[in-house]
Amino acid sequence: MFFKHTYSTETLIERCKAADRKAQELLYKQFAAKMLAVCMRYTAHRAEAEDMLQVGFIKVFQKLEHYRGEGSFEGWMRRIMVHTSIEHYRKYHKNMQIVDIEESGYEQSVNPIAAANLEAKDLLLLIQQLPDGYRMVFNLYAIEGYSHREIAEIAGITEGASKSQLSRARTMLKQKIEQQEGKPYEYAG
Repeated sequence: MFFKHTYSTETLIERCKAADRKAQELLYKQFAAKMLAVCMRYTAHRAEAEDMLQVGFIKVFQKLEHYRGEGSFEGWMRRIMVHTSIEHYRKYHKNMQIVDIEESGYEQSVNPIAAANLEAKDLLLLIQQLPDGYRMVFNLYAIEGYSHREIAEIAGITEGASKSQLSRARTMLKQKIEQQEGKPYEYAG
């Protein structure tokens, strides 16, 4: 009879700090799917997300000594994956379209009724269809909870450009939801 031994995350972290390759493999297997989902939000291509994931895990293992056990390990790792995805984006997508908020018009928000009918995977697919800059700002603001000031610092853009990118991303998502739902947006509030 074959027994599979399982280790706690804390035990794996300690073993990874001691450069235990098997522990690194187990930690990777434990979190790879969740972290790939994070990376997938920043690109439309799975292969590119997998590259981000690999680089992110290298950074996780290199920075593991800095993890102090405060807060969740998964949250700490997620932050590394987000920053790795942004670095990848900045390195390989230099032609980001940036429009300042003063140049953008007023856009209404997404129809909450239509959005409620979407599955999470459907919404992810719609987000992945956004242009690179819009997708990055939308993810950082709406999903990761960064402020426009933080996004501006991270992405090397102005706060106004961050607000504009978010506004345009929301407009594009609204249009995509309307197309998918087959009915025009009507404000329900």
